[in-house]
Formats: sequence, C-alpha cells, structure tokens
Amino acid sequence: MAQADKYPGRTDFFRENVRMIGPGQYLPDPTEGITRVEDLPKPQIVRRSRSYRRRRCPQCGHSAYRNRTFTRTLHDLGDLAANRPRDLVITYSQHRCSRCGRYFNVDLSDLALANGHYTHRVVALAVRLVVEDGLPYRSASWHLWRDHRVFVPFATVQNWVEAGGEKSR
Repeated sequence: MAQADKYPGRTDFFRENVRMIGPGQYLPDPTEGITRVEDLPKPQIVRRSRSYRRRRCPQCGHSAYRNRTFTRTLHDLGDLAANRPRDLVITYSQHRCSRCGRYFNVDLSDLALANGHYTHRVVALAVRLVVEDGLPYRSASWHLWRDHRVFVPFATVQNWVEAGGEKSR
C-alpha cells in the first residue's frame, strides 16, 4: 500500500517533500572549455628533499661529499579535494668522489623515469587507461585531467603506451 493511499487528500504533501537519495547533483567540470594551459588552475607545490651530505660512490664505493644541489619538478596525481594539480619539487644533491673523480646524483628512480616530468604513478595510470580500459589517447588525456588533475598531452600518453610504459634509453 502506497503512502498516498494511507493518507487520502495528502498526495501533494508526499510528492513535494520526497527527497531523492543518490550520488548527488551533477556539477560540471569548472575547467571544461579551457583551451590554454596557462588558464588551468595553479598547482599545489609539495617540497621534498633528497639532499645528503655524503653518499657512497657507485663506481668505487668511497664516501663522497656533496658538491652542489639541484631541484627537479615532477607532475604527480592531483589533489581532488582542492581541485588542483600537484607538483613535487625535489631538491637533490650531486656528489663528487675524491678517489675516482666521478660526479653522480642521488638516485631518484623510485619517483620518476630519468629526465621524465611525470611520476611513475601518472605513467602507470595513463598506460592502464589505454591498455586495460581501451580509451583512445585523447580521452585518456582528458580523463587524467578530469579525474586526477594531472595534465598530460595525448602524444605523451601515446609514447608511453607504445614504449610499454618504459622509457627507451
């Protein structure tokens, strides 16, 4: 028996005061329609340090002092709560071995590919979107921005997929 049948003459009351329970109202993406990269939201900066005073030389094993420091910016999956991209700014050290004279940097291979601009998480997600979900490159690029707030050009996604997710040396 419906609620309107229990209370004759009160059908309008139930129709007006019924709330739909569901995922919520549709809100369009505020960045949809933006065509210039400069107009996108500014990234949230997360600073990390990999600057050490001394490291072992990978060639001879001698303890090497820090020679100088550099910074490297990596694009990571964005902050969805703030609706902004996230950039990791890593300060890392370069060392010089006094025994063999070799210069070497601190290992950052756990964060990103050598000379890459994106973290391993971004590369893996982009390749997975194309290979497992079957999305075209342009759609995968838009999906990364819309759902993860990381801007990756579709040609970069294509290069990653064709390389099997690994960067050729």
